[in-house]
Amino acid sequence: MIPHARLYDAILAEHLEKHRQMAFVAGPRQVGKTTTCQGLGEVYLDWDNQDDKRTILEGPAAVAKRLGLQRLREAPVVAVFDELHKHGRWKTFLKGFFDTYGEQVRLLVTGSSRLDLYRRGGDSLMGRYFLFRMHPLSVAEVIRQGLPEEPIQSPASLPEAKFSALWEHGGYPEPFFKRDGRFTRRWLSMRQALLLKEDVRDLTRIQDLGQMEMMGILLSERSGQQVIYSNLAQAVRVSVDTARRWVNALCSLHVGFLVRPWFVNVARSLRKEPKWFLRDWSGIVDPGARAETFVACHLLKAVEGWTDLGLGAFELRYLRDLQKNEADFLIVRDRKPWFLVEVKSRETVLSPALGYFQRQTRAPHAFQVVLEMDYVETDCFRRREPVVVPARTFLSQLL
Repeated sequence: MIPHARLYDAILAEHLEKHRQMAFVAGPRQVGKTTTCQGLGEVYLDWDNQDDKRTILEGPAAVAKRLGLQRLREAPVVAVFDELHKHGRWKTFLKGFFDTYGEQVRLLVTGSSRLDLYRRGGDSLMGRYFLFRMHPLSVAEVIRQGLPEEPIQSPASLPEAKFSALWEHGGYPEPFFKRDGRFTRRWLSMRQALLLKEDVRDLTRIQDLGQMEMMGILLSERSGQQVIYSNLAQAVRVSVDTARRWVNALCSLHVGFLVRPWFVNVARSLRKEPKWFLRDWSGIVDPGARAETFVACHLLKAVEGWTDLGLGAFELRYLRDLQKNEADFLIVRDRKPWFLVEVKSRETVLSPALGYFQRQTRAPHAFQVVLEMDYVETDCFRRREPVVVPARTFLSQLL
């Protein structure tokens, strides 16, 4: 497949130009990490390549020789380490290499979709790297690939063919650009098998792979629903603690993600049960669940991207109280509610829950985002009261 420009090309290029810290590039399988980093790097070292592995095992001096650091250069060499997490002492290697040669080289470290999980294992690299979490394509990224200066961008129209391709084939680059239904179905099946079998087997300590696969299948049918761990444990026949650990493992493997409730200043709010969402909406049959997951993935990409870019500390939450009033999502900015989102496929009658929760949280904005609504050339964020907005407009203003 011919590489296409990505938002992350600009994000990582700016990092390499301005900062000496290593860039850790984490994200799901087949999201485009290796392609993007190879396009920016001058030297590429892959742990799965036996020659590259031998060089890395010889130590920092051998790698420095491979990179040509003994020669005087005008600018630091940009090097990519791919799949380095498979090295048993990868953090020790990186620490030693960076401390010795950090002024002569700029490093992109990528490969595993669990790089974010591995980096939590200790703080030996603290201060030596920045994390960048790569996501699939979104409405805003298909429209523009430049570096954003502010979280919210001006609205822009996406051609209907591209919006339909994103909705039908998902945001992972290969099926999105191929736009072939048969290929997308086969690709989804292959990817699910890799995630639920190979990755679970190779990168977790879970032994009951059959039951874990059953849990993955159950959760694939429940995107957008609350996770009741006791019910899930009973269905898979494991303990509640085991069910909780396995859901967290599936999140770490980027099969899905959890959105937790927000309860500050919300009367009689729900405090415990998170909602589960798949990382890929393209295989979801139910149109309502698919619409909510579609928007959820866009919002997660936005909050993580804005945070990684240093534009603030952002969180993705949802709201529900004991009277069953609910708003699908709340974006929190620097610990303060910023905007509410309710997702609908077709309905345009404004949900009363938006105004109800806006009054309690004092969020400046509240949007009812409708998938099947024509694009409107107006900034959604000019409105302070609850308002019905097209998904095509709203999502174009994110990341």
